[in-house]
Amino acid sequence: MTETLLLDKKDNGVRVLTFNRPDVLNALNMDTMTAFLRAITALEQDTDMRVLVLTGAGDRAFSSGGDLSELRNHLSEADGAYFTRIVTNTLQRMAELPVPVIAAINGYALGGGSEIALACDMRIVDEKVKMGMVQISMALTPGWGAGQRLLQLVGYPKAMELLLTGEILRADTLKSLGLANKVVPTGLARTHALTFANQIAERPPKVVASIKRLLRAGLTQSKEDVAQLEYDLFAPLWADQPHIDAVEAFFARQAAKKQDTSDA
Repeated sequence: MTETLLLDKKDNGVRVLTFNRPDVLNALNMDTMTAFLRAITALEQDTDMRVLVLTGAGDRAFSSGGDLSELRNHLSEADGAYFTRIVTNTLQRMAELPVPVIAAINGYALGGGSEIALACDMRIVDEKVKMGMVQISMALTPGWGAGQRLLQLVGYPKAMELLLTGEILRADTLKSLGLANKVVPTGLARTHALTFANQIAERPPKVVASIKRLLRAGLTQSKEDVAQLEYDLFAPLWADQPHIDAVEAFFARQAAKKQDTSDA
């Protein structure tokens, strides 16, 4: 039986999690939802992880959301509560990972797929991407936390518009709204996301984790609390070995420049 979710662990601490149901545009059935939760739970304990990249198998979709061919047989209120609880829990835990999470969006990211993408810290999209909060076309609200995430990213009036119209957005619009960090040529979202992830993986892990912690705090905490957190995070990093090494490397470069000038 083909695994519906694949985890690839790179030697440099980059992890790649891939929805692996390309024949149905990487839609999430119950098995995939459960596998997603298990994968994120395991990654919470992965102390060697530096960056997580989330993507979809094939070249047509990141994820088209819930698999209606299966979920149509589970339409009770209790079923709805289960589906929203398990994926909401998964995405919240993913968002709270101490490492950056990058969505490599390679095609469709609709409904629940767009909710998963919005739960990532950054989004790299290929130029053919189609992303939209289309839940209203199924007489639903977002159910996996994307309502509040969209509100934070684009503001109240635009979030209201996007949720009420179910508009499908193309790459240039996603970029202009701040929903995409970068637009890349068709088929290259994963490649560019991995390049970016590799760059991040080279940075000091404590610094990367502190930057994420600081910015996430700014979404929910008071200015005073965030200012205190910045103060608390900065001082230990100042005295940590990576900063000391960086200072010494700076002066070594300055000395080399002076030597080159005098030799000339």
